Amino acid sequence: MDANVSVDNAGAAPATSAGLAEPAGDAAAATPYGDPQAGQRRYQQALIAAGLLIPSGVDGVYGRSAVFEAIADGLNVAVSALGADQRAEVMRFPPAMSRKDFEASGYLKSFPQLAGTVHSFCGSDRDHHRLLARLEDGEEWADEQRPTRVVLTPAACYPIYPAVARRGPMPPQGLVVDVLSYCFRHEPSIDPARMQMFRQREYVRLGNAEQIIAFRQLWMERGQQLAGLLELPHEVDVANDPFFGRGGKIVADSQRELKLKFELLVPINEGAPPTACMSFNYHMDHFGQVWELRTADGEPAHTGCVGFGIERLTLALLRHHGFDLSQWPRGVRATLGGL
Repeated sequence: MDANVSVDNAGAAPATSAGLAEPAGDAAAATPYGDPQAGQRRYQQALIAAGLLIPSGVDGVYGRSAVFEAIADGLNVAVSALGADQRAEVMRFPPAMSRKDFEASGYLKSFPQLAGTVHSFCGSDRDHHRLLARLEDGEEWADEQRPTRVVLTPAACYPIYPAVARRGPMPPQGLVVDVLSYCFRHEPSIDPARMQMFRQREYVRLGNAEQIIAFRQLWMERGQQLAGLLELPHEVDVANDPFFGRGGKIVADSQRELKLKFELLVPINEGAPPTACMSFNYHMDHFGQVWELRTADGEPAHTGCVGFGIERLTLALLRHHGFDLSQWPRGVRATLGGL
C-alpha cells in the first residue's frame, strides 16, 4: 500500500471512562487539533486497559485480543466481498522478502528510515563466546551479527512483482492479485495507529496504463462505499508520504502533482489529523521497469494497488463505535460478516 473529497468529521471524540468511544460528529469536527500525542496516548492506554491491545514493551509492537482479531477477520470478509468480481489470483507471503528484490525496488532511496533488515549470527565458537560475554555484561552485542538475504516486507504488494515477472509476459487482460501480509516499518510511536508490525490487505492490478487508472478509480469508489457501510467519517485526499532527505520534498511534490496516490482518511486519535486507512496507488511503469514485468505485447507493465490497513480500520471502528461489539450498529456488524 504505497504507497483523496472531503467530509467535515475531522476529529474524534475522546473515549469515555468505560473505554468506549463516542461517535465523531459536527461538534467534534469543530474542535481544532490540540496535542496529538496526548490523544494518541489516551487511546493507546484505553485499548490496553480494555485488553484489546497487549503491550510488548516496544512502542508500536502489540499483541491482539480475540475481539480485535474478530474485527480484523470481519474486515477481510468485507474486502473479499467487495472484490469478489475481480477474479483475483490469491497470493500469501510471509512478512519477509528477498533482500535482492527489496534493493531493486528502490525503497531505500525513499524510505531508508523505515526499512527493517534481518540479521543473524554467522560467526565461530570464539565469536559466540564474545557475544555471550557482551550480553552478560550488558554491552552491545548486535554488531556480532551479519545481514542475511532476507528483509522484512515493507508493503504487502512488493513480493508480487518479481514473482509475476518470472512467469514471462502477462495475458492481454493483465492480472489482479489478492494479497494479505504483515508488514514492517521502523516507526516506533505511542500512536496505536502507527504500528511497526501491521497487516495490509491489497488488490494489485498489473497491465497497461488504461487498465490501472480504471482499476484505481473503481477502488476509490468502492473504498468510500466500504467506509460508508462501516459508518466511519472519512475524506479522500492526495497522499503526503514521508520521503527521506533533502530530495524527499521534490519527490513528494511530484507525487502530489501527478496525483499518483490517494488516501482515505478517518479520524482515530483525539486532537490529531485523520489517519490514512486505505490507499489507492498508481505506480506507473516503475515496477515494470525494475523487474521487467511485461504486458502481452512486450511493453513494460504498469501497476497499481488498493491497500486496506487492517489494524487502522479496526482501530477506527473501535474509536467510532465503542469497545462493546454488541452495541455496534447492526449494519456495520452485518458488513463484517455478522460479527
